[in-house]
Amino acid sequence: MPDYKRCFAQGGTYFFTVVTYKRRCIFRETKTVELLRNCFDNAIEIADFNIDAIVVLPDHLHTIWTLPEKDADFSTRWKLIKSSFSKQYQDTGFTYLSDSLVRKGESGIWQRRFWEHLIRNQDDFNRHCDYIHYNPVKHGFVESPSQWKFSSFSKFVKQGFYEENWGINMDKKIIDMDLE
Repeated sequence: MPDYKRCFAQGGTYFFTVVTYKRRCIFRETKTVELLRNCFDNAIEIADFNIDAIVVLPDHLHTIWTLPEKDADFSTRWKLIKSSFSKQYQDTGFTYLSDSLVRKGESGIWQRRFWEHLIRNQDDFNRHCDYIHYNPVKHGFVESPSQWKFSSFSKFVKQGFYEENWGINMDKKIIDMDLE
């Protein structure tokens, strides 16, 4: 097993991918995404950070955060979000997938880890925002990023970073890049 080391940069901006356990599609319903949004809001109140961009798909999410100066602890923030969501989601009637998960103290809602990438510069930030906002099209859920409601795309359009029709008839090779 590789000796994976995370990059911790105080005040850094990070791209994250978080996946549900066995890619279960738990974020199909608006009420579940709203529950997740509330968990993000609570985590922001407890451990300040900024969500720069986000998309929530049925079985995973991508987001970009900027942490406060002199703070690099994104792992605790993810723990707050994932544990809060798991508790509240279980309260809605979700049941564990197996007894072995219960014995390990796992919820069967999230994959154990997450993937992160430290954003290096403005171009890197822009490429990751494009990736985030195009993701629902990439996965075949919609034909245009503007059609996906669980995304920060409309906020970016209002701020003038994208045109409303951005992503329509786009060359998938451009947006389906390998993110480092």
